[in-house]
Amino acid sequence: MHGPLYMDAEIRPNRSLTERGFIVLISVVTAANVASAAVFVSMGATFVPVFLGFDVLAVIVAFWASFRSARRIERVQVSSREVRVVQQTPRDTRLVWESPTAFTRVRVETDDGRAVGVKLLLSGREMDVAAALSPRERAQFAEALERAIWRARRERG
Repeated sequence: MHGPLYMDAEIRPNRSLTERGFIVLISVVTAANVASAAVFVSMGATFVPVFLGFDVLAVIVAFWASFRSARRIERVQVSSREVRVVQQTPRDTRLVWESPTAFTRVRVETDDGRAVGVKLLLSGREMDVAAALSPRERAQFAEALERAIWRARRERG
């Protein structure tokens, strides 16, 4: 990007469960399933432990997918020339939006007074940004983005 940046926001999804918390949770789920399996085996239900094993596996896969998506970073940059949105993962970085600052608009979609979406608009094209944020954070981000675009336009004028 050329010139100073008026915004360089890095948006990361929030995950409230740490890896240590995940290990504790899986340990508790596994212990509960093993205890349940022992009861069912003693009653003669030999196939129930197999399904309880699938239960533990499903929880592990769900959290693995959640932790993997948490590593995705969305970077929004505003300079006097352009607005860029870049998505970064541990494997690659790719540019998903680029538009001239002078013609880029921001639209906030609301539902019952809550910001449910922030979009960048340019000539019929649109791009959702800040989807990982809460509605309140999304509204604050949209205001900051509009301010950054306005300040960048003023520099060009």
